[in-house]
Amino acid sequence: MLLVLLAHLVLALAAPALVGWWGRRAFWALALGPAAAAAYALTKTPAVLAGETVVEQVPWVPGLHLALDFRIDTLSWLMLLIVGGVGALVLLYCSAYFSRDAQGLRRFGGVLVAFAGAMAGLVTSDDLLLTFVFWELTTVFSYLLIGHYADRKASRRAAMQAIVVTTAGGLAMLVGLVILGVDAGTWQVSEVVAAGADGRLTGPAVTAAAVCLVVGAASKSALVPTHFWLPAAMAAPTPVSAYLHAAAMVKAGIYLVARFAPAFGGVPAWRVTLVVLGAATLLLGGYRAMRQHDLKLVLAFGTVSQLGLLTMLLGYGTRAAALAGLALLGAHAMFKASLFLVIGVVDRATGTRDLRRLSGLARQLPITCAAAVLATASMVGLPPFAGYVAKEAALEAFVADAHHGDPLGWWMVAIVAVGSALTLAYGLRFLWGAFGTKRDWERRWHTEHPLPADEEGPVAGPTPAERQPFWLVAPPVVLGVLGLVAGLLPGLGEGVLAPYADTYPVGEPGHLALWAGVAPPLGVTLVVFAVGFLAFWQRLRVERWQDLLWSPRGADAVYRRSMRRLDDLAADVTGRTQRGSLPFYLGAILVVLAVGPGLALAYGLLDPAAGTGVLPVAADAADRDGVVALGPLALVLWDRPAQLAVVAVVAVAAVLAARSRRRLKAVLLVGVAGYGNAALFLLHGAPDLALTQVLCETVTLVVMVLVLRRLPPYFSYRPLPASRWLRLAVGVVTGLVMMLFCVAAPLARVHLPISVDFPEEAVAFGGGKNVVNVTLVDIRAWDTVGEISVLLVAATGVASLVFLRQRSGTVLRAVDDAAATRREAEAFAKAPKRPQYARWLVAVPTLAPERRSVMFEVITRVIFHAMVVFALFLLFSGHNAPGGGFAAGLVVGIALTVRYLAGGRYELGEAAPVHPGLLLGTGLFLSAGVGLAALLSGHEALQSFIVHDLHLPVLGEVHLVTSLFFDIGVFLVVVGLVLDILRTLGAELDRQADDRDDVEEAARIARAREEEPA
Repeated sequence: MLLVLLAHLVLALAAPALVGWWGRRAFWALALGPAAAAAYALTKTPAVLAGETVVEQVPWVPGLHLALDFRIDTLSWLMLLIVGGVGALVLLYCSAYFSRDAQGLRRFGGVLVAFAGAMAGLVTSDDLLLTFVFWELTTVFSYLLIGHYADRKASRRAAMQAIVVTTAGGLAMLVGLVILGVDAGTWQVSEVVAAGADGRLTGPAVTAAAVCLVVGAASKSALVPTHFWLPAAMAAPTPVSAYLHAAAMVKAGIYLVARFAPAFGGVPAWRVTLVVLGAATLLLGGYRAMRQHDLKLVLAFGTVSQLGLLTMLLGYGTRAAALAGLALLGAHAMFKASLFLVIGVVDRATGTRDLRRLSGLARQLPITCAAAVLATASMVGLPPFAGYVAKEAALEAFVADAHHGDPLGWWMVAIVAVGSALTLAYGLRFLWGAFGTKRDWERRWHTEHPLPADEEGPVAGPTPAERQPFWLVAPPVVLGVLGLVAGLLPGLGEGVLAPYADTYPVGEPGHLALWAGVAPPLGVTLVVFAVGFLAFWQRLRVERWQDLLWSPRGADAVYRRSMRRLDDLAADVTGRTQRGSLPFYLGAILVVLAVGPGLALAYGLLDPAAGTGVLPVAADAADRDGVVALGPLALVLWDRPAQLAVVAVVAVAAVLAARSRRRLKAVLLVGVAGYGNAALFLLHGAPDLALTQVLCETVTLVVMVLVLRRLPPYFSYRPLPASRWLRLAVGVVTGLVMMLFCVAAPLARVHLPISVDFPEEAVAFGGGKNVVNVTLVDIRAWDTVGEISVLLVAATGVASLVFLRQRSGTVLRAVDDAAATRREAEAFAKAPKRPQYARWLVAVPTLAPERRSVMFEVITRVIFHAMVVFALFLLFSGHNAPGGGFAAGLVVGIALTVRYLAGGRYELGEAAPVHPGLLLGTGLFLSAGVGLAALLSGHEALQSFIVHDLHLPVLGEVHLVTSLFFDIGVFLVVVGLVLDILRTLGAELDRQADDRDDVEEAARIARAREEEPA
């Protein structure tokens, strides 16, 4: 199974390139991913028929109880077959659905394949936390798919609505999964379900977990009251609706109910909640479907109704109902996906989905009409289709329970009957609206239900329709025929699905059959057919009756009003707390630090009731040489006098920075304090930290100077004398609290720190002698991945705040400055003839003469390449000597900064003609890819190992470790970060200043011309 998921990942990553090369035909290749999942499920069919389970386990993070556990039983097999089979057909359908010049297909193809992979992982996962990971992946990918048409407001709103609702439910589900894992003492889904079925999961905690899972399932499967997001999601492309909203995403909640239903059969809250929500959703969805004119909305509310029926059957808690529910699960995937694909054909052929404008398509699109008839017949429950078999089994299950004394049985029969009648009515309305020929009395119906004012009226004759390609028609036909075949083989379906139904602890076994004899279910079915046909025949009166009924405020309107009020509340709270004063924000943080942890620390040190008031380690050291007793603490003030001198310099610089009125002076003084810290690191025997601190301070100084160009030279606001003393008090108290933390934290340790083994582990496992570097790229590699991810986000945030225009991949080069090229040509033409000479920097002509410094240009030309070579030395030697990817990246960043300061923004493009985003993305991908390579080679994620010891000429022995590639990724991220900052705070601010100067110059010239005498 892991290989199937990796295939989806590879195809998703390759999708942009494949679509770029092959266009729409790339969807044929992308369909191989879901097809592989379906093929894998088919290979496990003999094991499923035998009642066996297929288990695959790969340990991931044992300390967090995370493992790649996959398990295929009857339920997983059916869901994997649906997800893979329907997904492959939908991708083939996409190759003909989208036009050749459609925008965004590269991203769309990758996201759709990634979603299919996430669904495949979800339905086969046997680990609670891994299940949640796949669950949230489907949420994120569905958000991207629903919002595919990003230029349309309806798509953006629908995508945001879907992700808000499903994410909220996902968080509730996470709480339930954690409770179950802790209460059951295991994180394997199969063991948790087995414990619940055996009655070992009881108590309030289990009830709370069950309710949390119901909330997650309801939000994902669009049950009342969260049903409104599904109709709104019809703004997505039709293939998305056919896959996500018929066979995949909405089925995730149904799968969750089906997976845990055997465990919670004895929890009353589980059964009651699911039955009530399912019944309300079944009836409301069917009722709303009768009022829609958009074919997609008819099916959307019909899907809501069917999801309610599935929830009722699988959550009812008996074996017979579970068998009927699982049969309907498969039937629904086939007929609903087919109908959505049919809508896509109709839309492409006619340009509309409004059933009031469609007429006579049955003759113009006969094959599509045949597919729609097959799928609709299965949906409304006509024999001999799969939908009929499943609904008959459901009626038999509820009638049997009613005969056995269950008071809920007859209520369930009545609810299913009413829902089925509504299904038949809106199913016939769908067929009539899409393919029927509208006659005179139907045109009068159009008059009573007019189109919006901005649309044309209904056509007088048959709607013009274009012939559609094979791959647009074949998938819905295949799914419609499969629904018929499945209905003709009920015995085979029962044999495959019965093992799942047998996992329910209560109830009699159910049966799937085309003919169950003359019995009450048959009578109910006949009544359903009669009522449904009557409702369709009298659809005009039904709609008038619906219009007369009082309609409560829709859930969608309630959601939007709630979100608006939430936004208003957030704005009010932000207005009161975010006052735009950085000193206020920082002061609030520091006061909380001093009052909270500071008082707790002081209490622990000074409270006599806690002991002697002296920390144990400090008391042992009190009589040693060089130890000074300071209250309850015993301190070593310094190891050598040079440390005292450095601290004095840092303290003086800090005081002067606080008193400075010039911004530049304050920045430089803060830099002096930073360099002082680097000196302390060096005196403590940490050259690697000292080097990194020096480089960081240098880059920070440059960035601050770039920012100061847009600020006044003096601080615009000077604190009043009263507030100055308050700020001084906050600063002093914060300094004391941090000093106490630094002193007390090491002395409070009760166990030997794990870092004592780092030097030995760095050599034995990391293959390097530089403990700091090996810690970053091996021992604590996960932390480093998180940190470079933060760097990437920071770069994106800085750019988004500075760029006034859309960021693009264009890199400014010297040849792009036409004015500079023209100036240089004129200068050469006017200058006397002399020998040609080479410029020190490429983009020098783009600078105005008053901004040039020849000395600076010469120095830059001399040291730039030396700095890059030095950075490469730090990169490749950092595993055993001071250096590493972070320090090397900073050195290259400083070199680029020098090049920019000497030659301007065009010189920056000449020095690094690459987009920063490419460096950032490549670096993060390379660092994370090392973890994947370790997994594929049989090691732990991000575990480094020695590849080979090489002997190369000149270089000698080369010790090649996989962590080198991780370090190269860090190097690229740091270089990309500095380059992005230079592009935003440097080049972009320069461009804005030049544009402003040009506007002012043009305005000055215009005023001068106006003032000239006529």
